[in-house]
Amino acid sequence: MEYTVQKLGQIAGVSPRTLRYYDQIGLLRPARITSSGYRIYGRAEVDLLQQILFFRALGFPLARIREIITAPDFDQVQALREHRDKLLEKRAQLDQLIANVEKSIASREGRVTMTDEEKFQGFMRQMVEENERKYGAEALQRYGREAVEKANQKVLSMTRAQYQEAANINSQLMETLKEAYKTGDAAGELAQKAADLHRQWLSYYWPQYDKEAHANLVQMYVDDERFTQYYDREQPGLAAFLRDAVHICTGRKGGQK
Repeated sequence: MEYTVQKLGQIAGVSPRTLRYYDQIGLLRPARITSSGYRIYGRAEVDLLQQILFFRALGFPLARIREIITAPDFDQVQALREHRDKLLEKRAQLDQLIANVEKSIASREGRVTMTDEEKFQGFMRQMVEENERKYGAEALQRYGREAVEKANQKVLSMTRAQYQEAANINSQLMETLKEAYKTGDAAGELAQKAADLHRQWLSYYWPQYDKEAHANLVQMYVDDERFTQYYDREQPGLAAFLRDAVHICTGRKGGQK
């Protein structure tokens, strides 16, 4: 069966404008275009659109989706299995959040007692989900599913006190880093203190600390503008300075790359 832009948009729940945009960026091409200029989509395009919408529902950016589905080794069946596993995981997360909200309501009404740790668990789950939405695709590609899941589990097992400790260390890191930046010496005492504070902060979120991973992470702070902006909003050049300090601290020669 074949579909026009209008008809495919209706059955898929997306606008014709979206389908035209997908065509423009090379994400979903029509099977053919009629002499009148109408885009026509066949079964293969319908299946591919389903994959695209699954990836979108999981928070993947369009550029990353295009890389995945145009790869020579892209396997639609395997991708569907991975979608299923990820959606089951998200359903379990939502079930936990719903249970947390319901218990919070019962606690407010005086029907049950809820510990501070239980109240906090819902916020930790939200933090993990937000991080997954923003950086999940990159994290999976860079570190692999097992490492990401272990890191998420460590965050979810945090107590209120541990979360506050991590937040305090991060605040201390930023203040120390800004003072160190004024010296211009990434190998200096203040800069190395900042590098160690960054290590301490990471240890709250990583299953285990690794020098090479630390060095690679701060390099990403410079390579990825999202992270650069986070640090450089405090002081332009701060992301690169932290990178240099950590590279010295971890023994990666040369600092700048």
